[in-house]
Amino acid sequence: MAATAYSVALLGGARLPAATGAPRSASALLPRRNLHPLRLQDAPRPSLLRVKAASDDTSASGDEIIEDLKGKWEAIEDKPTFLLYSGGAVVALWLTTVVVGAINSVPLLPKLLELVGLGYTGWFVYRYLLFKESRKELATDIEGLKKKIAGTE
Repeated sequence: MAATAYSVALLGGARLPAATGAPRSASALLPRRNLHPLRLQDAPRPSLLRVKAASDDTSASGDEIIEDLKGKWEAIEDKPTFLLYSGGAVVALWLTTVVVGAINSVPLLPKLLELVGLGYTGWFVYRYLLFKESRKELATDIEGLKKKIAGTE
């Protein structure tokens, strides 16, 4: 009885079937495999793609990275503004994770937002990706936006 209770506790509540008849050997519990020594499909295949490591090491050492960061820090003209923006970005990221966690805890809202996302994805595919003319329109819109951001327009 103690061994059965121990095995139930060990297996997390799962019970093993009771042993009936003659005891089984360990090989009887393993799955059988049909092994034929001369079958080619069972033989290990050599890889057709060989990858060799490059001889030159392109990784930067820790000292090089620190020196690069020091150089970039010295190049910043307005350090307090940079620190303020960096701190604001960290706070905004934290606040975003809090808001997303709160929205995710509302029972039906995540499924509703998933449905809205699927609907928008379907509309976007229909509007911009399905037809050749609309794909060209999307490409010109993206190029215009790139030019506007780069300031070349």
